[in-house]
Parts: sequence; structure tokens; C-alpha cells
Amino acid sequence: MFPEVIHVTYLIPIAPLVAAVLLVLFGKKLGDPASGYVATFSVLLSFILSAAVVGSLASVSAGHRFFEQSIFTFFNYGYPPVGVAFLLDPLSAVMILFVSGVSTLICWYSVGYMKNDPQFHKFFIYLTLFVASMLTLVLGANLLVTFIGWEGVGLCSYLLISFWFERPAAASAGKKAMIVNRVGDAGFLLAIFLTYSVGKTLDYEHLFVFSKTFSHGVLIAIVLLAFVGAIGKSAQLPLVGWLPDAMEGPTPVSALIHAATMVTAGVYLMVRLSPLLASVPVVAHIIAIVGIITAAFGALSGSAQNDIKKVLAYSTVSQLGFMFIAVGTGAYVAAIFLMVAHSFYKACLFLSAGSVIHAMDEEQDIKKMGGLRKFLPITTAAFFIGWMAIGGIFPLSGFWAKRSILLHAYEVSFYLWLATLLTALLTAYYIGREFCLVFLGQPRWGNKSKKHLSPHEPGLNMKIPTVTLAVFAVFGGLLQLNLGNWLNPALKPLVIASSAGSNTDLVLSIADAIIAAIGAYVAFALWKSRSFNKTLEPAFLANAFYYDYYVDKLIARSATYFAKLVDNVVETKTISYIVKGATALAAYSGDAFRRLTTGYIRRSVLLFLGGLILLMAYAGFKGGF
Repeated sequence: MFPEVIHVTYLIPIAPLVAAVLLVLFGKKLGDPASGYVATFSVLLSFILSAAVVGSLASVSAGHRFFEQSIFTFFNYGYPPVGVAFLLDPLSAVMILFVSGVSTLICWYSVGYMKNDPQFHKFFIYLTLFVASMLTLVLGANLLVTFIGWEGVGLCSYLLISFWFERPAAASAGKKAMIVNRVGDAGFLLAIFLTYSVGKTLDYEHLFVFSKTFSHGVLIAIVLLAFVGAIGKSAQLPLVGWLPDAMEGPTPVSALIHAATMVTAGVYLMVRLSPLLASVPVVAHIIAIVGIITAAFGALSGSAQNDIKKVLAYSTVSQLGFMFIAVGTGAYVAAIFLMVAHSFYKACLFLSAGSVIHAMDEEQDIKKMGGLRKFLPITTAAFFIGWMAIGGIFPLSGFWAKRSILLHAYEVSFYLWLATLLTALLTAYYIGREFCLVFLGQPRWGNKSKKHLSPHEPGLNMKIPTVTLAVFAVFGGLLQLNLGNWLNPALKPLVIASSAGSNTDLVLSIADAIIAAIGAYVAFALWKSRSFNKTLEPAFLANAFYYDYYVDKLIARSATYFAKLVDNVVETKTISYIVKGATALAAYSGDAFRRLTTGYIRRSVLLFLGGLILLMAYAGFKGGF
């Protein structure tokens, strides 16, 4: 039924994996920039293959757009057998296209950004492994393959965040990301165990059928545990602290993690499990609440940051909160639409920030910038487009993406809509603040340490990907014209159509546009010619509500104290004494029994006969004869 080309689906994650192996073997010899181009070509090949198989999928009728490709079997217990299998359906098709497409641009950008780095080839080994893992995650036909990709992106994120491990902050950030994600991953793993123990399957198609026989409590437990995994991977409260610190990695890593890969995995997982989620509304409400609290947390924290990448990091936290609001309100198509649009404008913003950092000789403090529009006109234009898009300015992609989420939020609760709307206003404000401090006003970098500085645009390797993403940020809203129709077969009957009338829809859309414009105008008015405002930058926002401080005090230090207590009391004074006592008892009893073994045959025979007589006497007493 499908064209033959669809059978190359398995090559999509394999292409960057093969490149990683080649770079391990020959990367050092290839050096800079050849190893970077090998990596870029492999990811581009994944994108070309993705486009080809998605074209094949689109060639059949909507109801038949499901293609499963089994590679090999892990074990046969249960039905169907659990193994490595890939699922190509409308949802995974969207994911592989934007993951491979945006990753190609970021990989190309990295060739210029990482130029002259002594570990150039190693960076691209990690980068290609990261992309291969993410493609495996979204193509997985069962929970086990998804989890393999899930752990792969977790490992690669650690390697990339701590790539410059000689910097203590980078090494610490990598460890933090790994540890926090392990907490979330434990929840996902427990969800997998519970699913298999109850349903004897991990395959998505069969799981959704068999789940109808699960008890309500089991369904709640599975979805909640999976959501714990999503919270960790997508940096929602309370597992949010690792993502801002992940900025210690090279800027292309930040773009890749924030825009196209790792942090979107949690949202994807919840949409993939939407047949289960739709049957437990109480969990959906929890997801929406966590989403709006996290969105507001990220927006407020981003409003007072001075690191050019940390502003964007907290922005990602906030935008992911919007996606979870969509998931919690049943707006699954809107969640995926925002995920795709966000990948365009957030990657554009990060790559623009990377160009600024390069031009400023690795300076990242936006209070030490200013006036760069004269020196970096193309980067300024790209960052401005990213600002307009993420702020939700009509008619850019961000407006259409957030409009759908706000509409569904309004139908669920007026207060949820209002909170989401105000958070959207903050988005336009804090990215605007960053734009003004970096590109407008007078230069603030003319001090002695920077007097040699001569900011200039980067080379074509960095410029073309940034401009391309800016174009997609402008026109990405066109995806809305057909994305719903494309995704509906994979989500039906779960897609919740808007019940708002056309007049309500129009009024809410106008309100969204006005609010976004207000946020952008306020940012421009307040920050176009100033660089400090203590009223708008209170310490509690600059320190993200002291979240990390309290986590360290209440959890990390408490856990350390408890571990020391266990070591000093339980381990040293209890377990050690038990082990020593058992050893002494064994030695004493061994010595006692040793005296019975003299080596004389007569004594051994006598003991044997004595024991035999006692056994016979006992048997006779019990009536055994």
C-alpha cells in the first residue's frame, strides 16, 4: 500500500549514528572543519529521508497513515513481542521533520561557532549522537524504544552541557542536568514497569486498546508517573533547576536542547500517551496547573536576568509551560504547533545570541553590551524577528501558536486564560528588554578590558542558518492551515474542537494581539535608552525566586545530612557490628566443630553409628517402623 521508499524509515536515526561512529574512528584525522561537515551532512540526510518517508505517508488516505517497521525482537513474553520497532504516523512524521530540519541548521552553524576548538571533532560526535537519540525517541513504536532514545538524549545532554568541563560551572551544570533528569526518568521507568505488568505490552497501538481494561487507579498511576518523566525532561516545576544552568554549554547546544530536541521530549510523550490521558481528566487538570505555574515562574524569572542566554533559558521554561497548558486542556494539536513554531524562533534567538557572544569576545552580560545594531545589522534583524515571533505579535508564527492555546484555556477556565494571557504579555516584555539592552542605546563595552573589541557579523556558516530560522519564524504560522487535519487521524477521537463561536474567537484573537503589542511596547519604552532599573529587576526575580537556594537547603543538604547519618550510625555502628558479630560467631562455631574432626576413623564411625541409632530411635518413637 505504501511506496517502497517508506521502508527506509529505520535509516533516519541511523544516519547520524553512523556519522558518530565515523567521527570516533576518523574525526581527529579529519579535523576542523571536515568533521563538522560530515556531521552536518548526516543530519541533512536524516532530514531528506524524513521528507521522503513523510511524502510516502501523505500519499495514502488519512485513515491508513500508520506504518510500523520492526527491526529485531528483545523478548517474546507477552503480546506483541517487545523489540526495536519504529512507528511512522502523522505525529512522529511532524516530529522527525522539525527535529532533523532544525538540527541540520544548528549543526551547520556549529561548524563556524566551534571553529578552532581543540575538541572540535568530539563536539560533533556528541551532537550527532544527540540527534540520533532524539529521532529514535520520536520514532519509537513502543515505550521501550522511546525510553532508549529518552536516555540517549539524557546522556548526550550531559556530555554537551559539560563539554567545556575544565570550567567548574560547566562541569557542575552537566552533573546537575544528569541528576535531576534521573529523578524524572525514574518516574517514566516505573510507568513502563506498571504498564507491562498490567497490560503485558509496551506497544502503543496495543496499549491503547488494552488500556480500556485497566482500572481507573492504574491509569492514573501510569499517566502520573509518565508525567513525572516529562517534568524532568521538559524542565517543569519542581524539576526545573537544571535547564537555566545548561547554558554553560556551547551556544549551539543550548539551541539544540531548547529548540528542537531534549526539552520537547516530555511534551511529545504526553501527546503520544493522550489516549490514556484523555481518560483521566484529573491528571489533565494537574498538568495544566503545573504548566501555568511554570510558565509564570519562567517569565518572571526571565524578566530580571542579565546573562543573554539565561533570559532565553527561562523563556524556554515558560514556553514549555504553555505547551503543557495545551496538553492539560486537551489541545494536543496546539501543543505540537507551538512546539514546532517555538523550535523556529527559539533556535533563531539562540543562534543570534551566539553571534553576539562571538562578536563580544565571549561576553554574555547584556548590561555590558548595547548599541550593537550598528555593528551586527543582520543579527539584530534576526533577533528582532525572534522577539516579535515569541512575543506573539500578529501575524508571525508565535501569534497563531499561542492563539490556539489561549482559546482552549478560555474554554476551560476564564482564570486560566487570564493567567496565560498575562504570562504571554511578560514574554513580549522580557525578550524586548533583552533586545533593547543588547542592540539599542549606547555601547557599554568601551572599557579598558574591551577597548580592542571590534564587533562584526559572523561568517556564512553562522549567518545563513540564523536567517533561515528567522524566515521560518515569520511564516511558520502557515502550518496551522493544515496541521490539525494532518494530526487528527493520529489523535482522534481525542481532538477537542473549539466550541467558541466565531465572534468569541475573533475577540480573543484581537485581545491576544493587543496584549502582545503592549508587552513589546512597554519593553521598548522602558529599556531603549537605559540599562538599569532596580524596581523592575528585584533580587528575588534575578535569583529566580531563590529556587535553587531552597532546593539546596531543603533537599540537597538534608539528603547529605541523612546520608552521613546513615553512614555514621547505621553503617558504622549497626551493620558493621552485625557483620563483625556474624564473623566472630562463624569463627567460634567453626573452631568448636573442628574439634570433632580428629582424623581418627574409629571416632568418625562411632559418631556415625551413634547418630544412626538416634535417628532410628526417633523414627521408632514417632511410629515410623
